[in-house]
Amino acid sequence: MKKLLPAVVIAGMLLAGCAGSPRMSVEESCKFLQGDTFKPTGNQQQQADQIAKHYQEVADKVAQDVADPIQKMADIMKKVASTSLGTKSSEQTAELAKQNNRIGEVCK
Repeated sequence: MKKLLPAVVIAGMLLAGCAGSPRMSVEESCKFLQGDTFKPTGNQQQQADQIAKHYQEVADKVAQDVADPIQKMADIMKKVASTSLGTKSSEQTAELAKQNNRIGEVCK
């Protein structure tokens, strides 16, 4: 049993390390966002779904200061993608703009 213990400890440390990837700094996040060239394809509904997934992926790795508004944008786009046409309401468009402006404030 003593020979197995180090392997178990190492495996546990590897799993724990992968579970919570470190987030980028604010500076790294802003630079990443400025260089993001994601382009959705397909019809409006497919594009909304792709955008929601992209926003979610980005929110999971950028600094918390910009992740919060991006997460809200992902949630909005998930709702948009769940509609039959994949179109945004005027309220959703306004909320997306508001969250985008919040990101702009952080990334001045």
